[in-house]
Amino acid sequence: MSSNTESNIDNIVSSPPFFTNYQTKVDLALERTIQTLSLEDSILSRAMAYSTVLGGKRIRPILVLATAECFGVDQAIAMPAACAVEFIHAYSLIHDDLPAMDDDDLRRGQATCHKAFDEATAILAGDALQTLAFEILASNEANLAPASRLAMIQTLAKASGARGMVAGQSIDLHSVGQTLTLEALEHMHGYKTGALIEASVQLGGLCNPNSNEQELKTLQHYARAIGLAFQVQDDILDVTSNTAILGKQQGADEALNKPTYPALLGLDGAKLKLQELHHSALESLGTLHHRDTKKLQRIADFIVERVR
Repeated sequence: MSSNTESNIDNIVSSPPFFTNYQTKVDLALERTIQTLSLEDSILSRAMAYSTVLGGKRIRPILVLATAECFGVDQAIAMPAACAVEFIHAYSLIHDDLPAMDDDDLRRGQATCHKAFDEATAILAGDALQTLAFEILASNEANLAPASRLAMIQTLAKASGARGMVAGQSIDLHSVGQTLTLEALEHMHGYKTGALIEASVQLGGLCNPNSNEQELKTLQHYARAIGLAFQVQDDILDVTSNTAILGKQQGADEALNKPTYPALLGLDGAKLKLQELHHSALESLGTLHHRDTKKLQRIADFIVERVR
């Protein structure tokens, strides 16, 4: 994709102004973390960097940083958790694109990892990014108490594995060609997409050891709403957008006969569902009267307004 096309797309997306600052800092932290591994296998490190640093909206790490800031936590303290969740996300994309999974050739406007390198390297790069995420959280770079780090590891592990993202992907693969109920579709995407977004908000809250249980529950409700909204908008864009803007193959879900919100509710029904989830997310934040939730509100807006 040309730089002019990228520039035009960025103008269409209209991401919140603070995104640029967060994205720049997250990108530097991600790149620095991979570089400091000093791997003997340069192909592996290049594949890891290729799939992590080059492109991406950084919604999940931005959610970590914005939530931590809402609780008065400095960015430097929250950055390791932000990197950890993005490494998990990058690993999941590498594996989702593999021939045995979604068999995609394009991701973030460039060849998928197994196309740019080879299938074995892609699998290993995903494995390495997954374990790197937990290595970061287990270290004490952010000077957090052991109890806080343990809670973060448990949160991310649950969201990433058989009770979260991996479960959702498995359900998705076995739902191809089937007609799901709305409840079953929401259940699947609550795992596949929502779990990691929910974990991102929880990790940000856990950066402050003094955050109370009620606040974390409120943020959990917000995160569930935007996590589902993210998937609904993805499904809508798969129908209404194009490959150049999406940075991945448009119409891929329909081609694979996957269950989606437009397929189940119709396009207008999916858009109405998106509005309802957006309202629910903002309503949750409205109860946190003594916290500055402006950035979290703007992230919710962006998730439903984005064009890729």
